[in-house]
Amino acid sequence: MYSIAIDGPAGAGKSTIAKEIAGRLGFIYVDTGAMYRAMAIYFLRKGIRGDDCETIASLCPEIKVSIAYDEEGKQQVILNGENVTPYLREEEVGKMASVSSAIPAVRAALLDLQRNLAASSDVLMDGRDIGTHVLPDASLKIYLTASPEVRARRRYDELRQKGIDCDLHQIEEDIIQRDKQDMGREIAPLRQAEDAILVDSSDMSIEEVVDTIISEFHKIS
Repeated sequence: MYSIAIDGPAGAGKSTIAKEIAGRLGFIYVDTGAMYRAMAIYFLRKGIRGDDCETIASLCPEIKVSIAYDEEGKQQVILNGENVTPYLREEEVGKMASVSSAIPAVRAALLDLQRNLAASSDVLMDGRDIGTHVLPDASLKIYLTASPEVRARRRYDELRQKGIDCDLHQIEEDIIQRDKQDMGREIAPLRQAEDAILVDSSDMSIEEVVDTIISEFHKIS
């Protein structure tokens, strides 16, 4: 079995790149961030604050997150029997996920599921701590990043295309804050694994990034 781990900050294009690479290589794509977002949806619906660690930890046993694939092979995230995929990209959900994912009980709830997926299939998994924590023995590790300015612009364009009114400056501020939270948390912080290959996509097209990573994979496969 082969496993590819792609880590990096919010807005670096991990999901877009990972989906394309997985499709070309015939790997199963696992968006771990979507799993944390599913748990965040549960907490938000309960009206819980992201810093209420005790309550969040107590609710984890009530939450079952699983992965399914539709007829086109696209990942669907199931929360307690409900397909919550349409809600995963909401800004409020992302902010809650960034905070709640730092809680040990939340990470423990998903870790076994993620590792079991990698043990049973060729997988490409993206997130914040895949190469450093979830799959430390991954066949290939990539740290995908881009400048905060570029990431903010990409997110702004994405939201505008959906007809959502937004502020570019505020998006950039949110991204910088997310970086601080993800890199500063005590449990499995965002960082580049020692044996990960750095790919800065600031001045690269999606196709260039995909070709670069696939080239690196072919070197070890």
